Parts: sequence; C-alpha cells; structure tokens
Amino acid sequence: MRFRHAVAVAATTVVSAGAAALAAGRYGSRFALNPGVAGPPPGGAVTVHSVTPHEVVLTRTTESGRPGVYGLSGPGVHATVGRVLRSDGRSVTRELLGTGKGTVDAGAFVRLTPQAYAGDPRSACGLEFHDVEVEGELGPMPAWYVPGARSIWVIAVHGVGATREQALAVLPALHRFRLPVLVPTYRNDAGAPASPDRIGHLGATEWRDLDAAMRHAVAHGATALVLYGWSTGATMALRALRRSPSADKVAGLVLDSPVLDWRATVTAAVRARGLPAAVTPLAVRAAQGRTGAQGPRSAEETAETEAGGPVGLDVPTLIVHGPDDTFAPWSASRALAARYPGKASLHTVPGAAHTAMWNADPAAYEETLRRFLTPLM
Repeated sequence: MRFRHAVAVAATTVVSAGAAALAAGRYGSRFALNPGVAGPPPGGAVTVHSVTPHEVVLTRTTESGRPGVYGLSGPGVHATVGRVLRSDGRSVTRELLGTGKGTVDAGAFVRLTPQAYAGDPRSACGLEFHDVEVEGELGPMPAWYVPGARSIWVIAVHGVGATREQALAVLPALHRFRLPVLVPTYRNDAGAPASPDRIGHLGATEWRDLDAAMRHAVAHGATALVLYGWSTGATMALRALRRSPSADKVAGLVLDSPVLDWRATVTAAVRARGLPAAVTPLAVRAAQGRTGAQGPRSAEETAETEAGGPVGLDVPTLIVHGPDDTFAPWSASRALAARYPGKASLHTVPGAAHTAMWNADPAAYEETLRRFLTPLM
C-alpha cells in the first residue's frame, strides 16, 4: 500500500507539474498571439510637465528623447510629437504636431509609440477615402480605400499588436505618388470577424484575409499590386506571394520590420515582459501547438524557407529594418536580402525599434520608398 501511495503521489506531482508547465507556456505565448496584448510592450510611461499649442515637455527618458516623429498615447488621448527642441537632465521638449484624440494635459501619464497618428485618413491626414468591405472567408472585413490616379494599388497591412492606423503615417507619401491604397482589417481586428480560436497565427492563417483584399482590389480595377506589410503583415505578404491565386498581379513587396523567424519573435515577446527564463521554451512550444507553426530556426534557414517552403522572391522587394529591433531579428532580414540580391534590397535604419523605421527619419524613409516604387509605376 505504501508503494502504491508513493506511486500515486509521484504521478500526481508529475501531472501537476505538466499542467503548470502547460499553463505557463500558454500564458507566455499570449504575448505573441492574443490580439489585445501581442506585440512589443509599450515603452515606459512618462509625465507631461507642460503643454503649449506647439510644444510639450516630457520627463526625459531614452524613449521620450528619440529623434523623429512618434505618437504620444495615454488614456483617452493620442497626439503626434516631432523633433526634440530642448533637453536637459530631467526633461525633454518636443514639437507638438497635432492631437488626434482627446487633449494632452499637464500631469498626464503618456507613452511614446510608433503609431504616429490616430483616426482615419481624413481626420489624421486630410485625405479623402471610402469605407469599403472586403469579403473574406470568415465574413466581411472593414477597409479604407484612398483613391489614386494609377492602376497599380498598394495594399497596406498592419502587424501584430497594431491596427490599420499603423498605415496612416505613409498614406500621404503614397497619395503623393498617386497610388490608390487599400488598408484592410483582418481576422480578430476590431470590426472584423473573429477566428474560431480568437488568437493570431503569426500570419499563417491571416494571409488568407490579405488574399481576399487582393481579390477585392483586382475586382475593382487594380491591374497590379504592391503588398506593403509591417511586422506580421509582412509575413502575410510573403505567404500571399507564394499561395494567393492573385499572386501574378503582385508587382512588388515592401516589408517593414518583417517577422521572419517566429520562434525568435515569441521569445522576444516573453522576455520583454520580464517573465522567468524557464517560461520561454514553454511559450515557444505552446505557440507552435496553438498555431501549428513550423519554419526556420536560424537567419540562414529563414533566407531559404518561409513557412516550410521556398520564399521564391521573384518580384522587386524592399526590406526596411534595423539592428536595434529586439522583437523581430534584423539578421533574418539581412539574410533574406542576401539570398535574393537581384530582387531584394535592404534599407537599414539604425536606432529604431520594431515598426519604428518611418518614425526615426520620415523624410529618408519616404525617399527610399519613392525610389523603390517609381520603376513599378
């Protein structure tokens, strides 16, 4: 009886440990998969010291002192800040370029974010647009359509933890190039249908919603397409290039901060939340189990393989990425560009966080974009 009891206790302990490991893995994986919390964690909150119509004074931190154009986000407020005007040991004064939501008040706690603008193309950028619906396999998905004179359309796809507002920063430039732009939502976005499991799949299922947007564009007059994706939106673009029946319409890709190595991205998402190191491999396994993800383990394999098959970059591709992205390894982008020197070019942006390539230097980013798109137009 004692032996049987000992065996039972041991078995219960093993089962309990296994259940705890499973729970820890699922909890860790949520920071890469659950739409509400996925993606890089926001920067630390800073205090607004004072505000004038054209300036805002913030507590000085690494984030608040970054050069470039960023969003300033807090409860009920979103503003856009530009260049640093003054800085001392305690505070930093930045241009206040506009407020898209609420008001920025002294004493408020805010965070800097790569999402520079909030609202829609009209309220944020002064661009006329149409609300349209893209019919996907799970149901209709809201999208913005910004008209342009050309017949080559850009489809701009946001990334993990973001919304379609991510595209607002580049819409004025694309409009200057006279390009029509379709900015779709996809499964699990606000207003779009939820997936059966209500989690993100790092592009593995979401690409089918991009495929639906491609079909919509072609049905409404697009003779060619440029797929423009940030983060997992870039992953979706690569998958669509391989799998979409409309892939023959794709004239080019723009991949901003692409997630090419999902294991590294899940690992980064877990570590950035300060979870114990032991959770990381559990979260990676949980993410794989929950999404059925496969794929490369290294930058070299990433250059050769995406989602279990050849990338096959047979269209001009611009990759915009930088070595300071701690969420999606730059090494994978560098390897991908090296693998396809005749098709892919890498524009390196040092000092920029994940999806903050435009923010770091908008003028340089838009000039790179213009040079890439001009031959396609």
